[in-house]
Amino acid sequence: MSTVSYPIFDADRHFYEPPEAFLRHLPKKFHSQFQYVQVNGRTKLAVGGVLSDYIPNPTFEVVAAPGSHEAWYRANNPQGLTLREMAGKPIPSAEAFHDGEAHLKVMDQQNIHGALIIPTLASVIEARLDKQPETIAALFHALNQWFKDEVGFAYKNRLYPVPMIHLADVDQAVKELDFLLESGARVVGIRPAPVPGLRGSRSMGFREFDPFWGRINEARIFVAMHVSDSGYDQIARWWTAGARDSDEWRPFEKEPFGEILDWMGRPISDSLAALICHGVFDRFPDVRVASLENGSAWLEPLLKRIASNYRKMPKSFRQDPVEAFRRHIFISPFYEDPVERIGELIGYDRILFGSDWPHPEGLGTPLDFFQDIHGVKPEDTRKIMSSNLHGLLTGARD
Repeated sequence: MSTVSYPIFDADRHFYEPPEAFLRHLPKKFHSQFQYVQVNGRTKLAVGGVLSDYIPNPTFEVVAAPGSHEAWYRANNPQGLTLREMAGKPIPSAEAFHDGEAHLKVMDQQNIHGALIIPTLASVIEARLDKQPETIAALFHALNQWFKDEVGFAYKNRLYPVPMIHLADVDQAVKELDFLLESGARVVGIRPAPVPGLRGSRSMGFREFDPFWGRINEARIFVAMHVSDSGYDQIARWWTAGARDSDEWRPFEKEPFGEILDWMGRPISDSLAALICHGVFDRFPDVRVASLENGSAWLEPLLKRIASNYRKMPKSFRQDPVEAFRRHIFISPFYEDPVERIGELIGYDRILFGSDWPHPEGLGTPLDFFQDIHGVKPEDTRKIMSSNLHGLLTGARD
């Protein structure tokens, strides 16, 4: 790593959004749906009038230290510690966790040139307000305006916040996308999950969403699908009704059955399959989608299922769907994932480095990732660590 001469681009960094990120620009009529409230002397979040423990400390005054969960995710826990025990004592929130200039200073210390900046608390919104699309759109617009105020969408051509869009009302989604394009956004985020609606949920690949994908295609920006609360905890609830204290999914409360059911891999696998099977890449050949912080354990089984169904139903696809996947989809693997196998499956020009800094499940020292890909050829390492994300940010197509 000491001999690297190219700029490093990190596809997965985060802000811990302060309350004003949602409240500064939120119209008053929506304030009752997203409130910071006091409960027994602690600030909690109430979404849609319901207290949430999805993130126990939504003000982020103290947080788990960056990288403090790494041993857990490397399956190195011989003492059987809980995730909370493994994280140790919380630390005070740092300015770099929510301020662009301070974040850049840390990136300089870490030898990171450019990065996507993804909101943290925003992932609580859609699953808890799925019957209120107007409220979701208002909260996302308020958050996006805060990013525009505080950082912009290409700060010093180094920091690239990922603004969020909700697709339930496609006209509103296109309006928000136009606002973001006018504001200089290079990427937009959507949740890896079916789109909720009054008549039930449906695929974001259906033709009703073509106005959104058409604008993405025309603008040559890319779409990020970062792990979120995609509602897949419902699968675990099918098996455990009445066995838990709360029906709310809490990502930091781990139990074996829920983890084995793969609440993270299923949503992204299903979402990418929907884009392929419902023809988004056929209709819009310049659309690119990046899967961020969803890992890659789901990748090989998904490609096998796609290939098998292509052989069974070749006339149901306008192009080879596996090749479509390899052309249009990028993946940021976990540090514990087999990156060389991912390279064999989709090519090294479709892999992105993401540190998840400053989250506890990420890397405390981002460039330790070089150690996890030490067996990758130098030219392919450069793609992963630099040129692949840089190409997405500049609209390059191959």
